[in-house]
Amino acid sequence: MAAPTPDSAVNSNAAATLDRGLLLAEIRRWGAQVGFSKLGVGNIELAADEAYFREWLAAGFAGEMAYMGRHGAKRTRPRELVPGTVSCISVRMDYWPAGVVPEAILADREAAYVSRYALGRDYHKLMRKRLQRLCERIASAVGPFGFRVFTDSAPVLEKALARNAGLGWIGKHTNLIDRDAGSYFFLGEIYLDLDLPLDTPSSAHCGSCGACLPACPTGAIVAPYRLDARRCISYLTIELAGSIPIEFRRAIGNRIYGCDDCQLACPWNKFARPTQEADFAPRHGLDHAALIDLFAWNESEFMQKTQGSAIRRIGYSRWLRNLAVALGNAPTSPGLIAALVSRAHDPNPIVREHVNWALRQHDSEPVDHTDA
Repeated sequence: MAAPTPDSAVNSNAAATLDRGLLLAEIRRWGAQVGFSKLGVGNIELAADEAYFREWLAAGFAGEMAYMGRHGAKRTRPRELVPGTVSCISVRMDYWPAGVVPEAILADREAAYVSRYALGRDYHKLMRKRLQRLCERIASAVGPFGFRVFTDSAPVLEKALARNAGLGWIGKHTNLIDRDAGSYFFLGEIYLDLDLPLDTPSSAHCGSCGACLPACPTGAIVAPYRLDARRCISYLTIELAGSIPIEFRRAIGNRIYGCDDCQLACPWNKFARPTQEADFAPRHGLDHAALIDLFAWNESEFMQKTQGSAIRRIGYSRWLRNLAVALGNAPTSPGLIAALVSRAHDPNPIVREHVNWALRQHDSEPVDHTDA
């Protein structure tokens, strides 16, 4: 655990003598000041969630995400990951960009659909810096303390911890939902050695609604609260390194990075709040870009235009692979065929295979017959 240097002189016994309830109220205020939409403290005992997680892994639903099971019980037992942990602060930051109409992009088969969370700057570094600033502010009040911050950066069962902290419940699509703000938000955590008052865990409010299940284009939500990642478009377009199974390519449509369909179908998202964070605003026109235009990017353009973006993590070849699938699902046109043919001899065999699949969808003869 890190021990930050206080930014002001404090009583060395402040942490022991300060009223815990007053301290938590101050932490909430400081959290709002650094940009978090909501903050809570949750119980770190996750026995039931651990059993569910192990069952999910045993079913093979993690696909190629071997890292999900690599750390033993550290993901579900915070004290094993960070010895000395007493409390977990969970925070939320809204990302929904104002003015976007995702349904219109999904309906336009010549346009590229990027999951709304990835349109702006990558949230990982931004949230980590905000969490660090919050910890420094806490230290200025109570003195040095042990902590570690997380934003998808270590084995942490973040949705269960956020539920315990009162930030929302885990919905049938397995995303966290807040009844006052929907589900379009990022999560971050602080494991710390301060004993803080616990918030009341959120209760579930999905009720009889199951709108998210049929909304999934590939049937990845195999049962309420049960997601087979191997079928999920976010997994297929982001996590999967190899060839996208042919059985899912048509259903992917024009989604080139991630998918929002289960959230778009959720009635609680009528309460979603547009982000106030300028860094999450769409960049490089990715909220309404044409598939052919993106497919024309060379690798240096891809690297330049995805700088600071979550999209960069998939790399250029996976980017072309995803676009080739979307172009295979787009309306036939001479320009589209020419774009695909221009990539038919790509040095990456996975790109070539997906390009040739796309050409076949337009009744056009594959160019590289070795990958047909």
